[in-house]
Amino acid sequence: MRVPETVHHGTGGGGNGRAGWTPPANGANGLAMTTLPLIRFLDRSTPPHILTLILIAGVPALNMAIFLPSLNHMADYFQTSYGVMQLAVSGYLAATALIQIAVGPISDRFGRRRVMIGALAIFVLATIGAMLATNIWVFLTFRMLQAVVAVGIVLSRAIVRDMVPAAQAASMIGYVTMGMALVPMLGPMIGGALDVLFGWQAVFVLLVAIGVGVLALVVADQGETLAGSGMSFRDQFAGYPRLLESLRFWGYVLCAAFGSGAFFALLGGASFVAGEVFGLSPVWTGLALGTPAIGYAFGNFLSGRFSVRVGLNRMALAGTLVASGGMALSIVLTLSGLVNPLAFFGCCVFLGLGNGMMLPNATSGSLSVRPELAGTASGLGGAIMIGGGAALSAWSGGLLTVASGTMPLQVIMLATSLLAAVAIGFVMWRERQLRG
Repeated sequence: MRVPETVHHGTGGGGNGRAGWTPPANGANGLAMTTLPLIRFLDRSTPPHILTLILIAGVPALNMAIFLPSLNHMADYFQTSYGVMQLAVSGYLAATALIQIAVGPISDRFGRRRVMIGALAIFVLATIGAMLATNIWVFLTFRMLQAVVAVGIVLSRAIVRDMVPAAQAASMIGYVTMGMALVPMLGPMIGGALDVLFGWQAVFVLLVAIGVGVLALVVADQGETLAGSGMSFRDQFAGYPRLLESLRFWGYVLCAAFGSGAFFALLGGASFVAGEVFGLSPVWTGLALGTPAIGYAFGNFLSGRFSVRVGLNRMALAGTLVASGGMALSIVLTLSGLVNPLAFFGCCVFLGLGNGMMLPNATSGSLSVRPELAGTASGLGGAIMIGGGAALSAWSGGLLTVASGTMPLQVIMLATSLLAAVAIGFVMWRERQLRG
């Protein structure tokens, strides 16, 4: 029997928590549970506390951003070009995409807790290897292994969707990612300061310490949220066509991919723009790279506060329009001759604000089309988003020269933000068809 897509209406029920909580299985119609579990911090017989979810999602964000101000110094240390050194960003994103494809089905089969513990243990060992590397290719090998920590991004979303209905999931994901947004805001600042004071290896010492700490927290706090014993791989692969044939799933995923693609393009080119075009030091580069996260944190707050009331689709659409407006303003200022780091990175605050409004809602929408495949949907959607981000990161980094200035990067960010608006507009049209 064909399982229909779940079309959410922007609201969802709450309920009383239950001690000794057991994850309820989704019904045959794919509808999620409507009761909220009781959560006790550091009690692994209950679902994980929101602080734990923030941290398992935050470590991947920190690992991606904290060493960006050091890229030029690391290229000198390894005696390689900036283009090769930039593989630590674009190659890492590509590895993250592959890992996210695999981790969704694996976590749907074996559970969220065991997969998260294993990923953090591998991350700690890989970070030690990267810290001790004396050759660029050895460093990049361990850097790619570090990408396993991206499991935290996938599982934080899937765990939320295990626990609450669609609209509440968007709200809770918004709060999780609002906390997570502090990481890329503070990470580059801390990384730039550590580089200046102690060298780039100090950044990886900090990552090892954080990885060990979060691993201990997960062991103590993260209760299993997957219903029953998990789906077999055969059942999951049988369910893939139902997920992939959903036009709404693709609309949500492409909205998230294009919208976040603007940010990944910024990651690929911002270090060059800050250091080579504007002549900023590693510390000031770190501060500049943190500006989009200011807007992102506020956008996540708006998602957490208003997604249930406004609805997933309208919040996502508003976010894409805010990001597009900010990037259009950035181009207008550049064409008018106002070319300085304050104008460029200041407009990136609007990019962060728009993504903060769009991503939690687009993500929750993609997970809610087939709730029984939440882990798989989270992994596949994340892989598409990160894979596209890897390509845009490498492309933007390759296009930039001192002569070109910031314009190629600004055009890419505007174009991808507009495409995100088109994608969520398609979802809204498709939902009207399904309801009509």
